Amino acid sequence: MNKVPTDIHGNKYNRNLLVLVLIIGSFCTVLNGTLLSTALPSIMRSFNISTATAEWLSTAFLLVNGVMIPISAWLINRFGSRKMYLSAMSVFFIGTVIAAIAPNFQLLLLGRIIQGLGVGVTMPLLQTIMLSIFPPDKRGAAMGTVGIVIGLAPAIGPTLSGWVVDNLSWRYLFSIIAPIAGIVIILAFFLVKDVLPTKKEKIDIISVTTSTLGFGSLLYGFSEAGNKGWTNPEILGFIAFGIVFVILFGLRQLHMKDPFLDITVFKHFEFSLAAALSGITNLAMVGIEMVLPLYIQNLRGVSAFHSGLMLLPGALMIGIMSPITGRIFDRYGARKMAITGMTLLTLGTVPFLFLTTQSSYLMITVLYAVRMVGVALVMMNVTTSGMNSLPLDKISHGTAVNNTFRQVLSSIGTAILVSVLTTTTNNNMPSKTMLHNLPLQYKNNAINATLDGFRASFAMSILFALIALVLSFFLKKGNRAQQRLERGEK
Repeated sequence: MNKVPTDIHGNKYNRNLLVLVLIIGSFCTVLNGTLLSTALPSIMRSFNISTATAEWLSTAFLLVNGVMIPISAWLINRFGSRKMYLSAMSVFFIGTVIAAIAPNFQLLLLGRIIQGLGVGVTMPLLQTIMLSIFPPDKRGAAMGTVGIVIGLAPAIGPTLSGWVVDNLSWRYLFSIIAPIAGIVIILAFFLVKDVLPTKKEKIDIISVTTSTLGFGSLLYGFSEAGNKGWTNPEILGFIAFGIVFVILFGLRQLHMKDPFLDITVFKHFEFSLAAALSGITNLAMVGIEMVLPLYIQNLRGVSAFHSGLMLLPGALMIGIMSPITGRIFDRYGARKMAITGMTLLTLGTVPFLFLTTQSSYLMITVLYAVRMVGVALVMMNVTTSGMNSLPLDKISHGTAVNNTFRQVLSSIGTAILVSVLTTTTNNNMPSKTMLHNLPLQYKNNAINATLDGFRASFAMSILFALIALVLSFFLKKGNRAQQRLERGEK
């Protein structure tokens, strides 16, 4: 007989409705991460701005989002699940409305920054709540549902964005989401409950400052390294500055009685292994999500919308597979699934080494979908495995640490893939003298140089996948939570 769930005040609540509200709200917020990827040219025309200026809409969103994630653990523990979810969704709603009606670029950028503040809290909060309100032996299925948000929302962003921009206006990207966010806030007021215990902790200004400066500088440095190059003094300065402040942040946490972000979760080997695996898998996924559309659009001349359509089946595979793989995890654990998933991810990337200007679009679509099945088998399952190794009172910190680690690794990985693509292409480009003497030969050589760049980038992605495949063999067999339950242990 199933026990009726109660909140921290002892009041009964409907767990399914609470989860539904969280999922819809978080889907909207996470979707915004990639929603502008194909809309930037249209926004550039609207405000008569350069590409570098327009890219700040994505960079600023990423930075604020990334900076908020480490702070989220303290906010959740201090103010509770209900207040934080209502606050985060309200902040996101305000940012979305500002972006939708922005008369100039400055207000549009402000709207994106405000959105990032909300998103930086909703995603860690969703994971913390899901891990807390479900028993350990049911967490796989619960986190499989979270996988729909993490995998599907960012993946459908470019497709949705391409269709909206082609048929309506970029403003509709925000106008469509604002009412949904508003409805979620109303529903959350009645259905989201305080399900996480709180404790009155004073905010540590030094931790906030070092965390913000450290992770903000690192994320900016790595996100810009792909465009400006790893030897650029500005990039090296930001990365060095970020490393110093992240170290200062970490040292302070280790010496605090009640750390702002409890990094001692890394003492749990399975958590550390799961965080590394999850981060590298996300890196392999996000990196290809950025590089492959460049090949499809720039080299093959396909529109942004149709490029998004080619990647949509892969996105749908994440949505279909995540709940299924979560239930399999509850029964068998993460090890076999991680090994299978990383094998699929590796093998699904190998054919991209042989891309040409005539490669089949169907082949690209199918291979991308195979990779996404691999991602669905790994991502949330290893995360859940790692979280199951933590005590309940450390889950909010574990979630924040895991999300921060994953975001930083994704930025590093994307920067590496883009810089490998750019460097290899530039090194293999024919000389300018050929352009005047043999223009047709120059064009052919330039295309081959660009293809070499893409192949090198895909080779690097395979290397990341192989590292994760090796790491997956170190995961423990079976689901320890399920094994403890079968032995009658708590």
